[in-house]
Amino acid sequence: MQSEENFAVEQPSEETTLSQLLQVSKTVLQQGVDLLDNHIVSNEQLVTQSQYLPGSTIGKHLRHSRDHFELLLDCIESLPPYVLSYDVRLRNTPMEGGKQAARDALAATIQRLDQIIPRADASTRLTLQALCPAALTHWPRQLWFAALHCVHHWSMVRVIAGELNIKLASDFGFAPSTLVYQGRDDAPLGKAKI
Repeated sequence: MQSEENFAVEQPSEETTLSQLLQVSKTVLQQGVDLLDNHIVSNEQLVTQSQYLPGSTIGKHLRHSRDHFELLLDCIESLPPYVLSYDVRLRNTPMEGGKQAARDALAATIQRLDQIIPRADASTRLTLQALCPAALTHWPRQLWFAALHCVHHWSMVRVIAGELNIKLASDFGFAPSTLVYQGRDDAPLGKAKI
């Protein structure tokens, strides 16, 4: 019988983990910027409704994904008590229908992540308030959630882009664990070992 020591995995420091978490979050949002810079050629493509995902547009998914990061950052910057609600979101914003507005909004969120996350106290408890009962959490967990939630919506953007004959980067819309499983050394999210 092997001892537990044989199975021990060296855990990265909290500083390293938080740095990786920030990098993954920025990378996911940068994929949205790259989508707008390199694949979306018109505002019309942002507002075209999917025939497979009723009511969905690329612009709505971009806005919705960014919302989760912005709501978390707003919570971190607020005064106690720290209450985070993902249910409070703005809809029909300029970024849903304007390529430049979407690009500017995503870039601003990346910049806010760089400004806020490195100086935030990871042990600060947040109350996650939603339509379901409230739960206690910490911002690093919610940042990871926002990044994976964003990837989930990027996969829906991939479907809509396919409907519009827009070819995307091969790693766009895939979870980091999927990219690692596929052995994708060329995929930016596949390299993060969080």
